[in-house]
Amino acid sequence: MTAAALTAPAAVWDARGPYSLPQTLGILARGPGDTTIRLSPGAAWLAFNTPAGPATLGITQRGAELHARVWGPGADHALVGAPALLGIEDDWSHFDSPAFAASLPHRIREARRRNPAVRLPSTGRVVDALVPAILEQKVTAIEAQRGYATLLRKFGTRAPGTGAHPTMPEDLRVAPTPEQWAAIPSWEWHRAGVGPQRSATVQRMLRSASGLERLGQLPADEAGRKMQSIPGIGVWTAAEVTQRTHGDADQVAVGDYHLAAYVGWALAGRPVDDAGMLELLEPWRGHRQRVVRMLQLSGFRKPSFGPRMTIQDHRGH
Repeated sequence: MTAAALTAPAAVWDARGPYSLPQTLGILARGPGDTTIRLSPGAAWLAFNTPAGPATLGITQRGAELHARVWGPGADHALVGAPALLGIEDDWSHFDSPAFAASLPHRIREARRRNPAVRLPSTGRVVDALVPAILEQKVTAIEAQRGYATLLRKFGTRAPGTGAHPTMPEDLRVAPTPEQWAAIPSWEWHRAGVGPQRSATVQRMLRSASGLERLGQLPADEAGRKMQSIPGIGVWTAAEVTQRTHGDADQVAVGDYHLAAYVGWALAGRPVDDAGMLELLEPWRGHRQRVVRMLQLSGFRKPSFGPRMTIQDHRGH
C-alpha cells in the first residue's frame, strides 16, 4: 500500500446539506459487539459481502463531503452502492416543508430542528439484515446482540485491507456468507445463546438466500411481503429489514415489544397497542418511520412501569 493510496479517496460525494455519519449509519449496528461496523463522529468503517466478494468501505467526513476508500474483491461493488448506503439519496424535503412540518407535534418539529443531519441508509443487503433481525425475535436486544456478536467473532472473517489504513479498526469483520451461516452446527447456535426456534428460522431463510438478495431491488412494501412467505418471518422482522435495506421512510415495526406503547405515550399521553400506534401515525403516512426516528431523538422517555422481558441464557454449560 503506497502513501498515495492512504491519502487519495476512491470517491467523494457531496451530502448536499447537514450530515451525520453516526446518526445515519447507527441504525445498521446491532449493538456494540457488531464488528461489521465501527462509527465515530467523523469516520465510519463497514465490512460486508458483495456479489463480487467481501469489501471494506471506509468513509471520512469533511464538512458536507464524504470521502470513500475501499478494499477487497467487492470494492467496486461497494463504491457503486455507497451513496444509497450512506443515505445521500434520502430526501427529507417534503418532511421539512413548512406545510408538512406544521402538521407535526412540537416535540417532533423540535427534534428535527436539532437533528437536521439524519438520513435513512439503504444497504440493499437483505440476508445481512435478516440474520440479526431474526435473532432479535421475542428476546431482549441485549440477549440477541450478545448472540450475534458471539457468532460474528467465531464465524465472521477478517475485513479486507485490515492494517492497510492507520485508522481502520483491527477488529473489523465481515459477517458470514449465506453458505457460511448455513454451515454453522446447531450446538454453536446454542452456545451463542440462540434458541432452536430462531436458529431454525435462520436456516429456513438461508435456503432462499439467493432469491432474498434480489428483494433489495424491489419496492420496500413488495420486498417485505415476499419475505413473509418464509415461515418464522413476520411483519415485525420484515419491517426491521426494509428500514435498513431500503431506507424505507414509512415502515413501522408492528409487533415490537416496546414501540407501540412508546409512540402512544409520546403522541397521546397513554399506552396503545399496534392498531392504536398506526392510527396515531396515520396523518404522516409516507413518513411514519421518520416520525418515529425523530421521537427517538427527541429524548422522550415513556413512564417506566409495567412488565419487563427477562434476559434468558440458552447457552448452558
